[in-house]
Formats: sequence, C-alpha cells, structure tokens
Amino acid sequence: MRAFALLRTAVYMGCFVALWAWAVVAVRRWDAAIGVALPGWLAAVGYLAMVCGAVLALLCGASFAARGRGTPAPFDPPAELVASGPYGHVRNPMYLAAVALLAGYGLVVGSAAVLLLAAAGLSLAHLFVVFVEEPGLERRFGESYLAYRRSVNRWLPRRPR
Repeated sequence: MRAFALLRTAVYMGCFVALWAWAVVAVRRWDAAIGVALPGWLAAVGYLAMVCGAVLALLCGASFAARGRGTPAPFDPPAELVASGPYGHVRNPMYLAAVALLAGYGLVVGSAAVLLLAAAGLSLAHLFVVFVEEPGLERRFGESYLAYRRSVNRWLPRRPR
C-alpha cells in the first residue's frame, strides 16, 4: 500500500514539475517587457533556494506516502492526517517547496517574470489553502485537524510550545 502511494506521489510530483516548467517557459518571454535586470550574485541564492525546495518537496512527498498512505495531490489525498516531518513545522511545506524551487530558478536565470510567477503561485496557493484545502481537512479529520491547526502555523514555522 505504501509503495503504491509512493509511486503515485512520484508520478503526480513529476506532472506538477512539468506543469510549472511549462509555465516558466511561457512567462520568460515577458522578461524583456518587464525590463528588470537582477544582479548576477543572486544566482547563488537561487541555487540554494532550489536545493532547499527540492529536498523539502521530496521529504513532503515521502511523508504523505509513508505516514499518510496517500499523496500530496488534492484529488488523491492521504488516508491519515500527516502532522509530522516537515508538516510538524508548517502546515503547507509542499507549497513553500514549490515556491522556493520556482523563485530559485528565477534568481538563477535572472528572470523577473519567473519571480512574479512564483509570487502569483504563492498567492493562489494561499487562496486555495484558505478556501478549499483547510475546510476540506476539517471535514475529513475533525478535531485532530483542528488541534493540528492550533499548534502549527500555516506558512511560517514558530518555536515549539
């Protein structure tokens, strides 16, 4: 069961990366119109963000498959609430990983358009989380999700109590 969840997670994450890659190619043509030149030294920050984002995304996917027996995809959710691993520090680390990868790539290639795409992606993720994902998790997991929500922040980690 967990092996099948891991396989599904890998497939879905691969499709998600392909979708974002397509979006990056689509917005790069706007760089000239935006006309913002990013300093070259930001590439080092971008590589660091990409590595951190990739590691975090892999940890999130593994947590969903191993602990939750499901995937991070909203259409194939975990059977159990995942509140440990990266999810023990922040409720939405997968979105943060995606934004770190996207923004990191924007810094590496010096693309203001990709950075704007990352900001738009984070804004859309926030709206999705607030209006769709969190109400759905509350319905599915009830009090256990409410307790988790009280103890772990949505976007920014906080010191343990």
